[in-house]
Amino acid sequence: MAQPTVGQFILERLAAWGVKRVYGYPGDGINGILGAFHEVGDRVRFVQTRHEELASFAACAHAKFTGEAGVCLATSGPGAIHLLNGLYDAKLDHQPVVAIIGQQARVSLGASYQQEVDLDALYKDVAGEFVQTLMVPSQAAHLVDRALRVALASRTVTAIIVPNDVQEEPYEEPPRAHGSVFSSPGYDRPRVVPAHDALQRAAEVLNAGERVAMLIGQGAKDAEREVMETAEVLGAGVAKALNGRAVLPDTLPYVTGSIGLLGTKPSYDMMEGCDTLLMVGTSFPYSEWLPKPGQARAVQIDIDARMVGIRYPTDVDLVGDAAETLRALLGLLERKQDRSWREEIEAGVARWWEILDERAHQSADPINPQLVFQELSPRLPDRVILTADSGSGTNWWARHLKLRDGMQAALSGTLATMCPAIPYALAAKFAYPDRPVIAAIGDGAMQMSGINALIDIARYHGEWADQRLVVCVLHNDDLNQVTWEQRVMSGDPKLDASQVLPDFPYADYARLLGLHAVRVERPEELGAAWDECLAAGRPAVLEAITDPEVPPLPPHIRFEQATGMAHALAGRDPSAREMITQSVKGKLTEFVNR
Repeated sequence: MAQPTVGQFILERLAAWGVKRVYGYPGDGINGILGAFHEVGDRVRFVQTRHEELASFAACAHAKFTGEAGVCLATSGPGAIHLLNGLYDAKLDHQPVVAIIGQQARVSLGASYQQEVDLDALYKDVAGEFVQTLMVPSQAAHLVDRALRVALASRTVTAIIVPNDVQEEPYEEPPRAHGSVFSSPGYDRPRVVPAHDALQRAAEVLNAGERVAMLIGQGAKDAEREVMETAEVLGAGVAKALNGRAVLPDTLPYVTGSIGLLGTKPSYDMMEGCDTLLMVGTSFPYSEWLPKPGQARAVQIDIDARMVGIRYPTDVDLVGDAAETLRALLGLLERKQDRSWREEIEAGVARWWEILDERAHQSADPINPQLVFQELSPRLPDRVILTADSGSGTNWWARHLKLRDGMQAALSGTLATMCPAIPYALAAKFAYPDRPVIAAIGDGAMQMSGINALIDIARYHGEWADQRLVVCVLHNDDLNQVTWEQRVMSGDPKLDASQVLPDFPYADYARLLGLHAVRVERPEELGAAWDECLAAGRPAVLEAITDPEVPPLPPHIRFEQATGMAHALAGRDPSAREMITQSVKGKLTEFVNR
């Protein structure tokens, strides 16, 4: 039997770790690895995306949806550079992703050779926990093992740089000699539980509170039952950071929904009124949406000791797995007999769902973007996986969709980058080919890379057992989120030169790719359009022509935000009349329903 090349050995080692697919784009800097895919057969598959950035987004999404390490592959120089955005998305959202990158031949390094980039320096931040260059064949085993183990253990990005001449060399086992390193594949997540003393102190804080609020994030993903039991014992409401949207279903009456600028009024009211805060698996960064410092005593649970005590002044920090820690804590908690706080929260939640429905049905020109998601919500298929891009549409995605048990959802949280929605959806379908997927994206991100990512959907959809994958494009010819940020945060009128997008026929383009497509220009057509796309039997694009002047109002307008909007109006914003009309409509609905 022929000795495998280093390229083949790398793929064999990935297979030994359970890696089933590698997302990437070809280039001569990785030819030795690409050629090895012929040798490994279906044990590890190369999934070609239209751009390296899409590959790294897909690897990040694989990690988010499965808990496994995602892997992406790119050539030297420009390919490695293109990976960075998706890798930073993974790093900032604490996802295990391994990047394998080509490099020029060792003999040419340092000669300013073509496409020679100092990849160690370039990747020092995004893969700071582990980035190494494979200099000799006998390093291959321990570098692959270490990259995957560090990524999984630290929930972060790691990178292996492989010069192209090394890829082609025969793999060699390290000699049994001083300096050699021997390694093996495999990682089992440890059971991490805080010390009993810390649990006792946390229980004392929580038992003393009369109005307990909970905030959960993606770190609570596998702790649904424990979160529900804790909330029930404490009589607490539960708010959710955006990547924790699917941890608890929105059908529970005490779940207040998302928090922050994209959040809900019940979440805002709960944080304003609580005297105790329990944070579980979240690094939600915006302190202005949490209780005022000193207002509430706080307990935080996180698996990473580096992430506790940095979002709110905490009384007790519990470093441990969310489910295990809550399970240990529950035995020390006392059930709240006074349920008036819980009843107040539930009344606010019920009222808020009514407000959202009325806001969504207010007239707009031509379609109220809130109605796009309000019509989708009752139509969400069981076990659906939802992805969202970053933009004004994310506001409606975060508020109007009522997630049920068994659904999943993800977006770019801390990085909040544009363009992940469709590559996230692609990765979701490869990981779960029998589940429906719905991606929401604005026309800005669609023009940036979404129309290219659709080509991947068209290419691969025939492989999926359930081909339901709907891409919803909010078409308003405006970079809408930034337009509103200019108005509200800076007090500037809309700058057409930077904000207006060229018109593009998204549904027509989807049809060119062989996808199903529906363009909706009237609000009364939305429900039937969703039904048609979900029943199409193949991926579909729903292009909704929406009104850019419907403001993505936060749950509570702060003085500085109102001042900013007033400045924008005084500065003769080209859409001042429409801004006033839609803003007043939205707030009047809230007041009428109090």
